[in-house]
Amino acid sequence: YQRRVHGGHGGQHANKTDSAVRITHIPSGLVISCQDERSQNVNKTKAMTTLSERLLDLKAREIRDRMAAVRKTQVTGTDRSDKVRTYHYGQGRVTDHRIGYTRNDLPAVLSGESLGEFTMRLREADCLAIAEVRAADLLDAVRSAVAAAKGRSRPVTT
Repeated sequence: YQRRVHGGHGGQHANKTDSAVRITHIPSGLVISCQDERSQNVNKTKAMTTLSERLLDLKAREIRDRMAAVRKTQVTGTDRSDKVRTYHYGQGRVTDHRIGYTRNDLPAVLSGESLGEFTMRLREADCLAIAEVRAADLLDAVRSAVAAAKGRSRPVTT
């Protein structure tokens, strides 16, 4: 957090007071400046609000990118090796290669009786992938909070 003299137009008052504020968020490198108001406290509050909004946007974008990466691994091109399922009539089995599930009752799958099992397991795999991403995000947040708490010289009060 730095205070500085207001730059630009404004006359004598702007050149005499330290009303402008610049806040640097060290972990992300974001720099927010505010010199809209005549009061340093109001400018500081506005800058902190802007900083928190940008950090939330940054975190949301990061989560969206990670979710997109998870989904991209599930959806692939049209290459022959990118099979979704293999139906092996000689052995009477069906294998879904996306989740690695094999069912040894081909006639039941083809008639639709056991097809629900495949969709249920696909949903479970998708939910598990989403939960892993969220758990990793939560772990990152806890680690950064612990690191921030260790960096403080005085205990945190709520």
